[in-house]
Amino acid sequence: MNFKNDSNLLSDFNLLVSSARGNEREANSELWYLIAELGDRSAETSYTPVSGLTVAKTSLDPLRVIQNLRSTLKEKPWEFRYVLKVKPVQKVVPTEIEAIGKAVSERSGAIRDGETFRVSIEKRRSNVSSKEVIDAIAAKIPRKVDLRDPAKVVLVEIIGTVAGIAVIPPNGILGIEREKRTT
Repeated sequence: MNFKNDSNLLSDFNLLVSSARGNEREANSELWYLIAELGDRSAETSYTPVSGLTVAKTSLDPLRVIQNLRSTLKEKPWEFRYVLKVKPVQKVVPTEIEAIGKAVSERSGAIRDGETFRVSIEKRRSNVSSKEVIDAIAAKIPRKVDLRDPAKVVLVEIIGTVAGIAVIPPNGILGIEREKRTT
């Protein structure tokens, strides 16, 4: 198992994992096992400065990992004891308005002509303005915004000095408890 307790992985991760506070080690171990079952035995996990939040780096496509973990959850829900939520990240950039806008612009091709989008921001240990981030993103995507039923979600996960960016379908986040209730 590749646990890291350094900040290097925090600048290059592709999965953001939530667990109950104090269960980070168990959640990391559980996630590593689940990703290994999907075919990546060299995945790494690391802690963040935020309690209950860890990061992982896998060689697998993070969007596909979410889909595959969802299938695992339906078939073997007992394998999820500590991981509460898994979010995909396609690019990690410094928490700067310009860098976030540029990263979203590079990924905006995932939002096709005629599709709508919404921006979802979660900030932890950062004073960057959500409004400024949203304005910068909206300026880079020439599509209509739909807050209720978007075709795509622009996910911005800010953890201190880094921001994880992804353009995902609305079901692109794996919420374990919510999905256990609906299956």
